[in-house]
Amino acid sequence: MANLKPTKLTRQMGVLALTATGICSMLGASINVVPFMIQRNVPGIGPYVLPAFAFAAIPALFAALAYAILASAMPRAGGSYIYASRGLNPYLGFVASFSQWFGLSIVIGVIAYITVPFMRDVAIGLGWDAIAILLEIAWVRVSIALILIWGFILVNINGIKSYERILIPMMILMFALGAIVIFAGFSYTQSDFITALQEKEGRLFSPTSTIGFDWRIFLSAAALLFSSFIGFDSIAQAGGEAKKPTKSLPRAIMFAIIGVGIFYFLFSAAVYNTVPWSFVASEAATKDITAPGLLSYVLPPSLGVAIILGATIALINDLPAMLLSVSRLMFAWAEDGIFPSVISKVHKKHHTPYIALIVAGIMASIGVLGSHFAGDFFLGIDIMVTSMMVNFLLMCITLITIKQFNPQLAGKISVLKSRKLQLGIGWFGIIFLLGFLCIHTYKDLTSNVEAWYFHSTLIWILVMIIASIIFVYKWKHLRLNESNLKLKFKTLPKE
Repeated sequence: MANLKPTKLTRQMGVLALTATGICSMLGASINVVPFMIQRNVPGIGPYVLPAFAFAAIPALFAALAYAILASAMPRAGGSYIYASRGLNPYLGFVASFSQWFGLSIVIGVIAYITVPFMRDVAIGLGWDAIAILLEIAWVRVSIALILIWGFILVNINGIKSYERILIPMMILMFALGAIVIFAGFSYTQSDFITALQEKEGRLFSPTSTIGFDWRIFLSAAALLFSSFIGFDSIAQAGGEAKKPTKSLPRAIMFAIIGVGIFYFLFSAAVYNTVPWSFVASEAATKDITAPGLLSYVLPPSLGVAIILGATIALINDLPAMLLSVSRLMFAWAEDGIFPSVISKVHKKHHTPYIALIVAGIMASIGVLGSHFAGDFFLGIDIMVTSMMVNFLLMCITLITIKQFNPQLAGKISVLKSRKLQLGIGWFGIIFLLGFLCIHTYKDLTSNVEAWYFHSTLIWILVMIIASIIFVYKWKHLRLNESNLKLKFKTLPKE
C-alpha cells in the first residue's frame, strides 16, 4: 500500500548552517554600499557614520534577544509569523510578516540587480573590457539578475544539503576577501589616499576636518544603518529545519548579529580611516560609490580586484539565504490556512517548500524590474527597513504579552528564563524601535520625491491594507471550517 503520509520539512540544519544563513542575509549591499552612499541619502552625516552605526546596533541587539528567546519556545518554519500569531495576535502576526515578506522579496531583486555592476568592475580589473561593456547593456544586466535569482531558487529546491554546499564556502570566502579591506584600510592613511588621488587622476583634494553635530541627521542615519542588522531574522524562518532547535536557533541568532556587527564596524572604520569622509560625501553626491571603488585608489590592482570580487560574493550570498527566509514565511501562512494550501507543498525527494520558493522567485523578479525602472535601490531598502522595524517591534511586544496570551508556550522558553530580564529586553526594544520607526517614517514622508509611490511608507501602508484584506477573507473561511480556531492559534503547527 502506498505511503500516504504527507512530506514534511526535515531537520537538517546545524548551528553553522543557521549562522551562515543569518550572516549571508546581513552582509552584502549593506556593508559595501550603505555606509558610504548614506552620505548622499542623509546629507550632513559626515564624520558621524560610525557612531550612528554603533547606535543603530542597540535596537537590533534587543530585537535579536527577543527573537532568540521566542525561538527557543517556538522552533517552527515561519519564525516571526509563528511567534507573533501564537504569542500576541494572529492578525498582527500575519500583516507584519506579510509586509516583511514583501520588503525582503523586493530587496532580493534589488540585490540581484546591483550585483551586476560589481561583476562589471571585476571584469574591468581583470582587463576583460569586452565583457565589462556587455555588462553595461540594460537587458544584459536585467537578464543576469534574473538568472542569479532563479539559479538560487533551484539550489534551494534541491534541498538543505545543496543549500549548505553553496552557502558555507561562499561565506568563508566572503569573510576572507572582506578581511583584505580591513587590513588594507588600517594600513594606509588619508595622506596616502590624497597622494594616490593626485597621482592617478591629477585631482587635488583638501579634506574637511569636521562639521557640526545634528541629532536629527544622526538619528536619521542610524535609522537607515539599522538595515545592516536585519538579516538574522532569516535564522528564525528556518526554525522548522534546525537540528536541536531550542538550542541551535538562539545560538545562531546571537552568533550572527555579534559576528556581523563586529565585522561591519571594522570594515566601515577601515575604509573611513583611509578615505576622508568629505571625499566620500562629495563622490556620493554625484555617483554611486562602493567600498572597493574608494579603496582602489591606494591598493595594488590585484588587491583591488580581490576586494571587488569579495563584495560581489557578499552580494550574491544574500540571495539563497533570503530566498529561504521568504519562502518559509509563505509556507507557514499556508500551513495555517491563511494562504492557499498549495504553497505548503513540500518536495517529495528534497523536503523543501518548492511552490513557495517559486512564488518567492516571481516576487524577487518583480524587484529586479522595479529596480531597473525606478533607478534608486534605496527605495527597496527603505521599504524593507520599515517592514522589519515594525516586525521587530512586534517581536518585542510579543515577548511582553506571551505570558498572558499563551502561558503554555511561554513556559517552553529555554533561554534567558528570567521574566524580569525578558520584560526589560522587551520594553527597551519597544522604546528604541518605536523611536527609530518614527524617525525613519518622518524622514521618508518629508522627502522630496518625483511621485507618491517613491515614499516607502505609503507603499508599506498599501501592502498592509492588502494583507488585511487577505487575512479577513481567509479568517472568515477558517471560522467556517475549523471547529476550534482559538486553540489552533495557541499551539504550534504539527511537524
